[in-house]
Amino acid sequence: MKKICSIYHSTREEGMYLYVLKAEGLKRVPEALLEIFGKPKHAMTLLLTPERKLARVEAANVMKDLDEKGFYLQMPPPQDDDEMTAIKYRNSFLSASK
Repeated sequence: MKKICSIYHSTREEGMYLYVLKAEGLKRVPEALLEIFGKPKHAMTLLLTPERKLARVEAANVMKDLDEKGFYLQMPPPQDDDEMTAIKYRNSFLSASK
């Protein structure tokens, strides 16, 4: 199974990318997400297969979201270890409150 997708980068958040099926464009992306994402800037067009190696995500996961939701949002990587420690600390309260 192959899919041709367009990849856009965010004008508001460095490292945030939006994958959509080339044939559909942005029509299935929720308006609220586009408001947060900013004006999408086309980065590249890519032929996806489940075996394709991508930098930060499994191609099969992207393809699944493209089928089910019509888009895949790739978030920026964490900035540093201090940020991850702070997130882990805040999340510890969530699991403790259950």
